[in-house]
Amino acid sequence: MDALAHSEVRVREQVNAFMIKVYNWMAAGLAITGAIAFYVASNEALLQYLVTHSFVFFGLIILELVLVVALAGFVRKMSGVTASAVFILYSALNGVTLSTIFIIYARAAIATTFFITAGTFVACSVYGMVTKRDLTSLGGFLFMGLIGIIIASVVNMFVKSSGLSLLISYIGVFVFIGLTAYDTQELKNLALSRPDNIDADTEQRGAIVGALALYLDFINLFLFLLRIFGGSRE
Repeated sequence: MDALAHSEVRVREQVNAFMIKVYNWMAAGLAITGAIAFYVASNEALLQYLVTHSFVFFGLIILELVLVVALAGFVRKMSGVTASAVFILYSALNGVTLSTIFIIYARAAIATTFFITAGTFVACSVYGMVTKRDLTSLGGFLFMGLIGIIIASVVNMFVKSSGLSLLISYIGVFVFIGLTAYDTQELKNLALSRPDNIDADTEQRGAIVGALALYLDFINLFLFLLRIFGGSRE
């Protein structure tokens, strides 16, 4: 009985250690993104260059997508150091492109929405960690919702309906609330299934991929909430 209890404690400690590493990397990514976004937004010449040279802006977005695909799809071929560097670079580039929200929304609204997002994210992630409910089936439903959001957003680029835009935002909030809980549980299950003798480099790669998933959940939740609560810059 004592051996079983000891084993359970050791497994719990391993899971907690892995999740802490994931959250630390996610927080680092958000800090980098926020700092660079604020710096670019505070530099009027740099911000105007980004806005007036659309090919640069969209080029950065394409590069971000390439980095995400590379990190998610080829992380097993990378070293832990390389995966960490790619994640940091992605976070920095995302900060540059997200700086444009300071043109649309007031800084007070951005700050308020950030704290709302942080509170919502923490609550959903804690739920994903502690719930006994298997959220696997929820993943497929949320993925379909995400595809629907993408299709509707593309359509609305041509329709330009404010009503549809608001509907997409509300659906987006619910989708990423669900994905936050789902991804957290998936990471917990990943930590539970790891062998005891896993090497540090493999664990680092796993933590980076996990951090990327939660980082994307946070950023998208923030942007959808900002559309709802941000209003417009006066």
